[in-house]
Amino acid sequence: MGTIKTTPITRVKSITRDDFIEQYFKPQKPVLIEDLAKDWPAYKKWNLDYIQSLAGDQIVPLYNNEPTKGRQNSVVPAKKMKLYDYIEILKTQPTDLRMFFYNVLQKMPELTKDITYPDIGLHFFKKLPVMFFGGKGSKVLAHYDMDLADLVHFHFHGHKQVTLFAPDQAKHLYKVPFTVHNLETIDMDTPDFENYPALQLAEGISVEMKHGDALYMPSGYWHYITYLDGGFSITLRAFPRKVGRLAKLFSNIVLMRTFENVMRRSIGQGWVDYKEKQMVKRMNQKFKKQHTDA
Repeated sequence: MGTIKTTPITRVKSITRDDFIEQYFKPQKPVLIEDLAKDWPAYKKWNLDYIQSLAGDQIVPLYNNEPTKGRQNSVVPAKKMKLYDYIEILKTQPTDLRMFFYNVLQKMPELTKDITYPDIGLHFFKKLPVMFFGGKGSKVLAHYDMDLADLVHFHFHGHKQVTLFAPDQAKHLYKVPFTVHNLETIDMDTPDFENYPALQLAEGISVEMKHGDALYMPSGYWHYITYLDGGFSITLRAFPRKVGRLAKLFSNIVLMRTFENVMRRSIGQGWVDYKEKQMVKRMNQKFKKQHTDA
């Protein structure tokens, strides 16, 4: 067992539009901005009790980190329950159940009155503000967003630990072929360097987020998240505009995901086991060769 190498993410209290563009967006460098949401009504209003008071009877899908099996689609909820009841769990006990990509405009549009899109030079897609919920101790598998958006991620209620990896670190993370995540059996907190030696080469950056913090995650950055308390976040997205990234976005959403689901339906668990086994074998052989040659 070992520890992934990380350094702290840059933190600033506030930032101007020009400084954000020049220092962080253009070089595609993450930054945590502490006061970006300070003037939002959400900063004072949003907590689990408030969200629970608006939940009504809506049923939501919940996910854990158990890998999908056999011929299941690559994204299948572990269970469904009332949002009110789920938030009660978050308030009272640890749980690995998470809710992600909760479309605020569709499900709870009144919440959009509590936020404003920050003027930092990003062209936000205002039809897709999405929320994420997690229980104390729950973890989000290391992954990158397949739409390759630049993300500004605002956290509320409690704390969570976020570790980011630049796109060029993917070669060390044991990315599962035809997906956007790494191997489910890898514990990023206590990685097994004996079975996954390439992780020793990975270099990340990390930060502990608190209520109201905003984290800028550039396009294609991998993120691994641990909820230190039950809490939730909202993410604002700015989709790519460069031709190369748009082509990769199309490939991810239309080609890669479709191919993966077709293979799962036709071959089942054998497909999943084969591609994961071959990927690990290939990466470990490459690591061994590099260190033997050195």
